[in-house]
Amino acid sequence: MTGDVGLFGPDSVTWKLHQEPILMLGGLRSLYLQALHPRAVAGVAQNSGYRADPWGRLVRTSNYVGTVVYGSTPEVHAAAARLRRLHSRLYATDPRTGERFRVDEPDLLRWVHVAEVESFLSTAVDAGVRLTPDEVDGYYTEQRRAAELVGLDPATVPGTAAEVADYYAAMRPELGLTRDSAETALFLTVPPVPSTWGSRALRLGLTLGPPRWAYLGVASTAIALLPAWARQMYGGWGWPTTDLAARLSVRGLRALLAGVLATMPEQYRVAPMRKAALERAGLQPAA
Repeated sequence: MTGDVGLFGPDSVTWKLHQEPILMLGGLRSLYLQALHPRAVAGVAQNSGYRADPWGRLVRTSNYVGTVVYGSTPEVHAAAARLRRLHSRLYATDPRTGERFRVDEPDLLRWVHVAEVESFLSTAVDAGVRLTPDEVDGYYTEQRRAAELVGLDPATVPGTAAEVADYYAAMRPELGLTRDSAETALFLTVPPVPSTWGSRALRLGLTLGPPRWAYLGVASTAIALLPAWARQMYGGWGWPTTDLAARLSVRGLRALLAGVLATMPEQYRVAPMRKAALERAGLQPAA
């Protein structure tokens, strides 16, 4: 007997897409994209402790996304209720106009949602995940359920690839590079090593050694995967050759991840939330 599989389930495009480890890179891409909205990034900069605890915030965000995708119905709604309560208490000031605003304004929630789901999907496709046009549209349509959780009217959220493209075209005049977005992008590209991570020598090694250069390569790929108009806002090139280089890079990263994961025990290959969801659905993780 199949148990509670939450919002989506094993036959959804969402489950097919989110089993891909390369979506971690999509999450990073989405943060660069979200930061180009002046009010959205101001809301984060003025309310979030991400500079003091960047890795903790990343874990909390990843846990929320994982819960929405794979959690049982009660788990999903409990996580969403906590997030809505948090957002309802937060305000920020528009750096351009001085206007005070709520961070849960529908326009801001919609931007964050679309930038996130489009980043997940486009990164996966660029990395070589095969989706039909119907599956692409199906993913956007399914993700309207996630948008509703944060307080949006699903009818106001783009539900197909064409609607996402139209939405981006309409939003571009409102986007741009501000001090907050530049500082956020720099922080994402060169994050600090927490002072609690081992000895001073270890932290220095992580800061200047191979792990730092490897991460810079990953961050550079995330930036290169942005739409050409978004790269241009950051001062980068919008040439088609950049898109080709980004696709080659992300496909290499996906292959590398697959190779590494293939050598690891199952408990490390399959995220615990996904494994629990598969068990509730009466399924086993793929070998």
